[in-house]
Amino acid sequence: MAAERAAELAEKVVRVVASRSPQAGLAAAVALDPSASAADNAAAVAEALALLRTGAVAPAARADAGGRFAVGDAVGFVDERLVAWGNPGPTLAEVLGALAADAELVTCIAGEGAPLDPADVAALAPDGVELELEEGGQPSYWWLLTAE
Repeated sequence: MAAERAAELAEKVVRVVASRSPQAGLAAAVALDPSASAADNAAAVAEALALLRTGAVAPAARADAGGRFAVGDAVGFVDERLVAWGNPGPTLAEVLGALAADAELVTCIAGEGAPLDPADVAALAPDGVELELEEGGQPSYWWLLTAE
């Protein structure tokens, strides 16, 4: 809503294309063409977002009421669905596996304090998918992921 309000106030032509996560927004930005119109860029970004799946692994901020995980355990999400929890390595492997199905490329952005080094993360990638590793330094997530 803040972006939509800012667009209304802008002196330039602005289009807002909603994304549900920081990593989706970054992936969508790659679709931008500075020489294209705002409408064409909005369509290209929307198309890129439609083809994108996202995932994340973070330390749990609170214990699960059902007893599945404790504060500090890894919790893994695909899109907005909790799919794995426990130790960081197996949790990340589960998220990577879920995202890699039907994907050619998975981008993994490591955050501040990520408990696995890049070589260990690369070893978890399923066969047949290209894994791109980046350093993001985000404070709340150990890994943000996108699948294309």
